[in-house]
Amino acid sequence: MTSTGGVAADPGPLDDAVRLDPHASYERARAAAPVDHHGRAVVSAQLGRPARGNPAVVHRCRFGLPTVVRVDPRLDDGTPFPTTFWLTCPVLRSAVGRLEADHAMVGLNQRLDEDPELAAEYVASHERYLTFRAELGEPLPGDPGVGGMPNHIKCLHVHSAHHLATGDNPIGTWTVEHATPVPCAGPCVTAEDLDRGSPDP
Repeated sequence: MTSTGGVAADPGPLDDAVRLDPHASYERARAAAPVDHHGRAVVSAQLGRPARGNPAVVHRCRFGLPTVVRVDPRLDDGTPFPTTFWLTCPVLRSAVGRLEADHAMVGLNQRLDEDPELAAEYVASHERYLTFRAELGEPLPGDPGVGGMPNHIKCLHVHSAHHLATGDNPIGTWTVEHATPVPCAGPCVTAEDLDRGSPDP
């Protein structure tokens, strides 16, 4: 997908703007470089607030815009920030939000209780997540989990971001499968949007 000035060109509407990256891994997520000032402005525009945590793009949509960013374990002021992978795509966030509104987490938590294999995969994914996060900075106090991990599910947005970034979250796998395809009318951030002013990075 071509772009101008770091903002995606508009090829018109897409029926499946978000696709899995078959090469997603912790190694690739670790290697992603933090965004520059322009990239931070794009992420801030997507979120509708200033981006925090030294974001690095670890998954992009078919328009070339960030879908998921990796953030540091601590914010600039030292505040612990356990959510390493952050879903930035507004359309996918809405689709995942609809799953939560439909009480998908109730059924998924029941599956965790009743399916030992799924529960074991979830715990193992959590352990790899903690290891990865600790490699980005000193371990957080108590090594807190995220999104209810390792024994519960609280936020499907977190799990879908984890899965898109690394391919390593069974709940994220289910979420992305049920939230996609993602129809999108066009890039959620354009050069014109940035010219008009995005949240101060």
